[in-house]
Amino acid sequence: MKRDSRLSGVLHILLHMAELDEPVTSDDLSKIIDTNPVVVRRLMAGLRERQYVQSAKGHGGGWTLACELAEVTLLDIYEAVGSPGLLAMGNRTEAPGCLVEQSVNAALGRTFDEAEQLLLRRLGEVTLASLSADCHQRLEAKGISLKAKRNRHGLQS
Repeated sequence: MKRDSRLSGVLHILLHMAELDEPVTSDDLSKIIDTNPVVVRRLMAGLRERQYVQSAKGHGGGWTLACELAEVTLLDIYEAVGSPGLLAMGNRTEAPGCLVEQSVNAALGRTFDEAEQLLLRRLGEVTLASLSADCHQRLEAKGISLKAKRNRHGLQS
């Protein structure tokens, strides 16, 4: 089963965008997460609606951040990309009249709900600024500059 990686992908894009002083095209952003530019435009549409990013068409156009990293949480971004399913597991529904299945589904349903609430709460505690700071620490610890990292993805510095 393929996992939904929209949140991870868009966070990756946003952290790169935070380091750039100029607009970035969907084509350039697609290279960051190894996907099609159309996928990037779809991901960014929800962010634009919430005014986390903005876009300009034409020569010199592209995507730019329109928010303060410290004011936006991972939960905000999760919701902007459509609140994809958090858990890959689910309940069986083949025999809804079966008392065993009902018992199992009730226990698992409560557990899944609690796990999702915990995860959503944690996403609400982490800002883009804290994620960016962690990224900077990891790069510095390895002696990697963000400029070099951007070039690896094919972005101009």
